[in-house]
Amino acid sequence: MRRIALLLIGLALAAHAAAQEKTLKFVLGYPPGASSDLLTRLLAERMRPLLGMNTIVENRTGAGGIVGTEAVAKAPPDGLTLLLTPLAPMVAFPHSHGPAVRYDPFKDFEPVAHICNFQLAMVVNADLPVKNVAEYIALVKKDPKVGDYASAAAGSLPHYLGVMLAKAAGIPMTHVPYRGTAPALQALIAGEVKAGMFVLSDALTTVRSGKARLLAVAGRERSPLAPEVPTFRELGYDLEASAWYALFAPAGTPKDAIERYAKAAIEVVRAPDVKQRLEQMGLEPTGLGPAELAKILRADYDRWGPVIKASGFKPTQ
Repeated sequence: MRRIALLLIGLALAAHAAAQEKTLKFVLGYPPGASSDLLTRLLAERMRPLLGMNTIVENRTGAGGIVGTEAVAKAPPDGLTLLLTPLAPMVAFPHSHGPAVRYDPFKDFEPVAHICNFQLAMVVNADLPVKNVAEYIALVKKDPKVGDYASAAAGSLPHYLGVMLAKAAGIPMTHVPYRGTAPALQALIAGEVKAGMFVLSDALTTVRSGKARLLAVAGRERSPLAPEVPTFRELGYDLEASAWYALFAPAGTPKDAIERYAKAAIEVVRAPDVKQRLEQMGLEPTGLGPAELAKILRADYDRWGPVIKASGFKPTQ
């Protein structure tokens, strides 16, 4: 019996050592230092002890996240590769970028875990004489030039949020793209444009400084970052445009690996200290499993397709 016990202990130690030798790679399609990079590294660090294996982060940048996403789609389904991605490469780009997207978000990936949401918002210049969306819409009907709105880039989700609002409210709105969030906010402050669509967390500093006014958020519910600000739905507009970060694996990854990673990711996201840290980053933790993520992916893919088509956006713009 003693020999059997020693043998079992030896086998357990060997299995643990083998697991430690394996490395789980988190691929991110964006550069180091961004909020997505901080999120990925936080997940990799906190999932490591739960999984009992090494973890690393690999930044595969290019084409707004397409390069990294495609790399994971082509990776071997050996259970050692995960993709951390925002909504756009999985939902928006397959609609807008045509042949440049050489992967299928449904056929080439296995959903693992929905990590968090982040909200989009409508902001106006502080000097614009409107205090709410209804007053803004009334002003645009009198002066269509007020309908010019900024975003960080053509083809971005905030760009499409403006398209959605114009359709829902029946007003003319012209998109004015800038090369990044900072230039777009500067243009808003300077009065080059009177309105802008932004990721909520990106616009809050400007709003809190008094240089801009936050009119509405586009999530399903009010944001904890600005609980006093109504959603578009509350105001009577059938409009929802929140986004998310989620984990995916290459298609064919073993089901037991998917389940292990999902369980670990959800445990990390729901930990009180991690939840607090994500909220400080402007993210709304969720921690949902593969089935829930699959439903969200399909619903958002179907929701954004007509909006992107209506925008007329082409990737050469």
